[in-house]
Amino acid sequence: MLYSDPHEFRPERFLTTNKDVDVKGQHFELIPFGAGRRICPGISFSLQLMQITLATLLHGFDIVTKDGGPVDMVEQSGLTTIKASPLEVILTPRLSTEAFSQN
Repeated sequence: MLYSDPHEFRPERFLTTNKDVDVKGQHFELIPFGAGRRICPGISFSLQLMQITLATLLHGFDIVTKDGGPVDMVEQSGLTTIKASPLEVILTPRLSTEAFSQN
């Protein structure tokens, strides 16, 4: 088991565990971007864009599962790791629509 308590939400565990991962194609965590001479030229941009997108979603919406229960974290194995069951959530805006008006 990679973490002693994998089902507990502890985001601080990621602050130090992957601090030495670079984007030069030497780490398997970033394999979707390729490696070596064929590495994706937009890897740095895409990693930054994903952080901004995730932060915007978390800031702008309350996210709950359809039944209000915990998220099923069971995974399927393969070339990449995917969820065994689809993630079905309800996004509720945190701000009123007037906050986004352009008047």
